[in-house]
Amino acid sequence: MAKTLVIQPVTRVEGHAKVTIQLNDAGNVDTARVNVIELRGFEKFCLGRPVEDLPRITPRICGVCPWSHHLASAKACDAVFGVEPPPAGKKLRELCNSIAFMEEHILHFYFLAGADFLLGPDADYSVRNVIGILQAAPDIARKVVKVRQMCAHMLEILAGKAIHPQAAIPGGFSKPLAPAERDQLRKNADEALELAKFSIAFAKENVFPKYLEVVKSLGVIKTGFLGTVKENGALNLYDGKLRLMTPNGTHQDFPYASYTDFLSEHIESWSYLKFPYAKQWGEGFSMDADNPKGVYRTNTLARINVCDFIDTPLAQAELEEFRAKFGRPAQLTLLYHWARLIELLYNAENAIRLLDDPEITSTETRVKVTPRAARGVSCTEAPRGTLIHDYTTDANGLVTNVNMIVGTTHNNAPINMSVTQAAKSLIHDGKYDQGVLNTVEMAIRAYDPCFSCATHRLDGKLSVKLDIFDADGKLVGTLAN
Repeated sequence: MAKTLVIQPVTRVEGHAKVTIQLNDAGNVDTARVNVIELRGFEKFCLGRPVEDLPRITPRICGVCPWSHHLASAKACDAVFGVEPPPAGKKLRELCNSIAFMEEHILHFYFLAGADFLLGPDADYSVRNVIGILQAAPDIARKVVKVRQMCAHMLEILAGKAIHPQAAIPGGFSKPLAPAERDQLRKNADEALELAKFSIAFAKENVFPKYLEVVKSLGVIKTGFLGTVKENGALNLYDGKLRLMTPNGTHQDFPYASYTDFLSEHIESWSYLKFPYAKQWGEGFSMDADNPKGVYRTNTLARINVCDFIDTPLAQAELEEFRAKFGRPAQLTLLYHWARLIELLYNAENAIRLLDDPEITSTETRVKVTPRAARGVSCTEAPRGTLIHDYTTDANGLVTNVNMIVGTTHNNAPINMSVTQAAKSLIHDGKYDQGVLNTVEMAIRAYDPCFSCATHRLDGKLSVKLDIFDADGKLVGTLAN
């Protein structure tokens, strides 16, 4: 008999979602969808506000990755006002970005995804979590918790607060970095680098070899990729140009202000998330597993695929080893975790490089701005993928239009495709258990999604949906508008 399986909630991700898997009469998977069941609507909240307020408003989109929205918003304001921050202002912003990346990559690898690998996807859910990791590997857990807390403290030194920051302002950074503060941060960065080196060595020895067959088979799809690179093609997570790579490895580079010439957004009735796609490829949009059209991915795997090289030595050595094993572009979805650890290493090296730059303590960190009617587009790389903020203002500097495309929105179609592939490969003849369903969830966690960041759609087509169940748990009706 046909049957619907519902995984709700999806666990160990930021935000709320469920997976709906439809089995046919033979007990095999017909379709699988990731339904995001929350709505934030921040694009509407920002309308009518002075544009300089947005770097303080948009970090509230998410308490887990507020720095990404904060920095992208400040950069968009720079473009609206037509100013270029002083070198020290830009370097302080990039330093905050690298520290926030370290904090987030540590969170995801050890706290969210780690239980699947350290304890096993079939482990009982009561221990398959961060508490289970603490019990199984207390020495590692103590080290991880210490460094993650230390990264938060580094952001407090730089900006006064680690969550919902206000330090990046239109035209630069609100306060200089004192030499004594720089010296303290430099010691902290050394400690973060040691954890990054340990993490990738530990994973290559104890995690990835054990699960290599799972990596080769779970959630595997073939897509293009999008990420930010410098003018010379090096990886950059704060600024540069966008690179859109086809599934076969050819690519186009373009300034992020021209993103609408290359990308478009598709809407489906069953999700609050939009589905961005590469309209430049001229093939439209389709999530058909056998013939996807316009689908690309962002986030860690995408970034190390699109870059030509990494300009810090330790991360570059890891990139060379990665490409020797998996080629370019690498397509295996669970390789996102490996790429995440390469980025952790890069950000630790980049933080040290910035702190060793004498210009970082310059007192010239901001320039004056004047309201005007203009449009400003910015892009930064967030831990979860390419983040675009697009603002338009009137002559008084009040916001008349806002568009945001966040990393998880870019990955909406790929996440659905990976979940469908995972479900079809794991569920046969109606047989499944909690370990199988958790393994399906692993295909989602690889992308480190932030659904609360991504749910911006508000067009009246899907405002409320209620599923009604009877006392026996049977679905008896659905109300939607």
